[in-house]
Amino acid sequence: MNDKLKQIVAEASKVFILTDENVAPFWLPETEYWLGCKNAVEIVIKPGEKHKTLQTVQRIWKTLMRHYADRNALLVNLGGGVITDLGGFAASTYKRGIKFINVPTTLLGMVDAAIGGKTGIDFGGAKNQIGTFAEAEEVIIDPFFLETLPTRELLSGLSEMLKYGFVADAKLLETSIENYQDYVLRAGEIKRGIVAQDPYEAGFRKILNFGHTLGHAIESHCLTTDYPLLHGEAVALGMAGALWLSVKQCGLDEQVLKDFEEKLPMLLSEAEISLSEVDIEPILGYLVHDKKNKGEKPQFVLLEAVGKPVWDVEVEPERVKMALQYVIKLSCQ
Repeated sequence: MNDKLKQIVAEASKVFILTDENVAPFWLPETEYWLGCKNAVEIVIKPGEKHKTLQTVQRIWKTLMRHYADRNALLVNLGGGVITDLGGFAASTYKRGIKFINVPTTLLGMVDAAIGGKTGIDFGGAKNQIGTFAEAEEVIIDPFFLETLPTRELLSGLSEMLKYGFVADAKLLETSIENYQDYVLRAGEIKRGIVAQDPYEAGFRKILNFGHTLGHAIESHCLTTDYPLLHGEAVALGMAGALWLSVKQCGLDEQVLKDFEEKLPMLLSEAEISLSEVDIEPILGYLVHDKKNKGEKPQFVLLEAVGKPVWDVEVEPERVKMALQYVIKLSCQ
């Protein structure tokens, strides 16, 4: 534990650790031990995106109040992106903000969700509709946590790493299940660098949403079915759609799309996908609620070339529909 982290913990009036039922048996005792917080208050919630709700946040707030947490309390968010998003939001709003640290235990959390100062919860069936910009005091990245991570969760994280390859550093397009550990730190560096230039997503930071416009809509829709997708799986499909649109609208070399088509089966190999033409209209319905919209018009991040993203791109509704048809056909192969 570094000196900064020791000081944060030592100065806290009380320490709370938020985690979920999947992570707690593996990492909660160990985390309490290395933080030196054997008297920490444990908050263990049910796992999964469907619990990233205001109801869960209320439970966290009530626990903080029940244990008389003051403005000098510390919340440790131990888990994947759901936990860091949810815990960050709860901490940033309780008593107008208490300190929190993120300890991501998933690959996706380490390279994306736990970094960058965005918090949020899902609302009204749509992704991350309610949230704040709030920086964690510290983000602890330790690949040791990945030893217990299921393959499906690793593959979900790979999709976010490939995103950095498309928008910033082509080297990350070489990421695979065999070599991902070589690129974890680089992925985090890329996100931190982009966030530092545009912390409140006024412009340049929007490139981090590559693949997320369609991806979030697909993810939200699939959460209402018997075949929910992990965030990275939905983003993988969203990136396929964004690359297709980039070829049609921004002159992207079609070979980039073809190369990704070859990677996609690997990224989705652990997922159960049951999408068809009847899913298109519901998915388009979720696009209306995308946070990047201007009015009801979705704004896409597309590519002119690898490493040359453009943002706030409006796409005609019929072309968006065609992109979804392409994605659904691809997912069935």
